[in-house]
This record gives sequence, structure tokens and C-alpha cells, in this order.
Amino acid sequence: MKIRQLSLYCFDINSQKHFYNDVLGFSLIDDGHDYFTIEVGWSHLKFIKSKIEYKYHYCFLIPSNKLEEALIWMQNRTEVLEIDPQRYIQFFESWNAYSFYFLDPNGNVAEFIARKDLCNDSNDVFDIKDVLCVNEIGMPTSNIKRTSDLLEQKMNSTFWKGNTDSFGTNGNQEGLLLLPNYKTRTKWFPTDVSVEPSPFIAT
Repeated sequence: MKIRQLSLYCFDINSQKHFYNDVLGFSLIDDGHDYFTIEVGWSHLKFIKSKIEYKYHYCFLIPSNKLEEALIWMQNRTEVLEIDPQRYIQFFESWNAYSFYFLDPNGNVAEFIARKDLCNDSNDVFDIKDVLCVNEIGMPTSNIKRTSDLLEQKMNSTFWKGNTDSFGTNGNQEGLLLLPNYKTRTKWFPTDVSVEPSPFIAT
């Protein structure tokens, strides 16, 4: 699976555009009065102005050898969330992946992830152009198995890792739908942002 375009709803569109275009340096490929779209590797990420404050968790994939370098790069531009005092990187053993997290101006939980199994090392000095794609989007549900079965039926994508009780995934390492059960998994790691269904459009 690859996420080609992801559209999210955004309460404060101007602060979001300033952050992604001016602060982080993603290229604008479409810009209107109440929306904008940035290029993220093979993905397009679109934010659409909304009168409702939705909260999302989404993730960007970077080369498998660049997480520490990307962390320093990001800390020079915004606050990276502490997981423990003075610890910013989380290792997910069953995924063989390393991540760090930050909040965007609208309070969404964003993540950079390096997946070692993809073996997509880069020899370049890290820059925003090295972000490969939008890699994950949270899709909270009250029934993980039913949701994953529906995704398999409609999109021919399969359950990846996790469980059907509290947190599952559908897709593969290049593109994942995160399926937390919002009745048992109430917060997005490593924050106090509530896990709750929010509308999005994905290709």
C-alpha cells in the first residue's frame, strides 16, 4: 500500500500552512483560500479548512538510517515531544522501526519514522526532501476486525500487525492505516491527545 493523497480537516489553516511550508520547507503544490496541498515524496498531503477542530495522528516515512539526523534537524525548527526525560526516540521492536513525535499547530500528533526492514538508506545530508511519503494515518474504530475486514474487501489490503482488541494495523510498511480501538486505547502515544474518529479522505 502507498498513500498517494491524504486530505485532513484543519481548524486554523493559516498556521498549518506556515508550519509546513515556511518552517519545515515542504513545497506547496496547490493553494487556495480554504485549503492547501504540500508534496511529501510520493504523497500529497492536503489540509482543508473546517469549523470543527478534528485531531489526527499521521506519520512521515524517512530513510532507514536518518532518524537521529532528522531529530536534530527537526529540533532546530519545532519542539519534539519527550517520551521520557531527555529521551525523544521510541523503538518499536516488533516493527523494527524508530520514531519521534511532534505536534503540528492544530494539535495533531505527527511522527517521523525510520523502518529498518525497508533498507532505504540515504547518503545525503538530511533535508525535508528526504521525507519519502505520508506513511500512516490513524483510523480509530470500535471494532478493529470488522474495519480491517472491510478494508480488505474494498481495497484488497490486509491486516499487518497488532491485535483486534486494542491496536491493529492494515496495509504494509510503505503505507499503513492505524486501527486503535478508541474504547480501550484512549490517547495517542506519547501524548494526551484523545483517540477518536475524525474524517479524512485518502487515495
